[in-house]
Amino acid sequence: MQRPSDLDLSRREVLIGTAASIVATATPWATNAQAPLANPAPPVIEAPSMSNVSFMVNGQARELAQLDTRTTLLDALREHLHLPGTKKGCDQGQCGACTVIVDGRRITSCLTLAVMHQGGRITTIEGLGTPENLHPMQAAFVKHDGYQCGYCTPGQICSAVAVLDEIKTGVPSHASGDLIAQPQVTEAEIRERMSGNICRCGAYSNIVEAITEVARRRT
Repeated sequence: MQRPSDLDLSRREVLIGTAASIVATATPWATNAQAPLANPAPPVIEAPSMSNVSFMVNGQARELAQLDTRTTLLDALREHLHLPGTKKGCDQGQCGACTVIVDGRRITSCLTLAVMHQGGRITTIEGLGTPENLHPMQAAFVKHDGYQCGYCTPGQICSAVAVLDEIKTGVPSHASGDLIAQPQVTEAEIRERMSGNICRCGAYSNIVEAITEVARRRT
């Protein structure tokens, strides 16, 4: 058997010494990660910011005292003013079921805070008409069977009323061929402008017919 040379022994001592020094100086990550904090800080719980909010809702002055500033307009209408006609669908602004008219413009009320509309004029489906005195758009939806389950209908009707006002005032859409010319009430215009209101029952063609009939009465 061959005896290791002095050079081989010195090399082995160097390698062993280097490995030992690495192990000795290594940071015990696992130990530090598992060590509990000596004095953990208590969680900070902040009280919600409250504010008084007042606006005109369906022609009546309404005031909400000490409303959480994080409250959406949708929740303010439904839970605080007890107007359940405006529906909560996706709660992400994608379905249009919560559409209301604020200062003459339609908005998805789930994506805006109530405090942002201090002094505003808000119209919900309850403010458009009553069972005894329907708004023309409500009557047209009934006539043309523009609804089935009815869940999206309040938002559809509020949006449809605002759509005709948009066209009347000359607001163009992606379907408008000329951005300067007065837009016309066409099927393409109606479908484009109503595309943000989803009807899961699929009554789209009837909804277009209802809106078209109301538009023709106005001319």
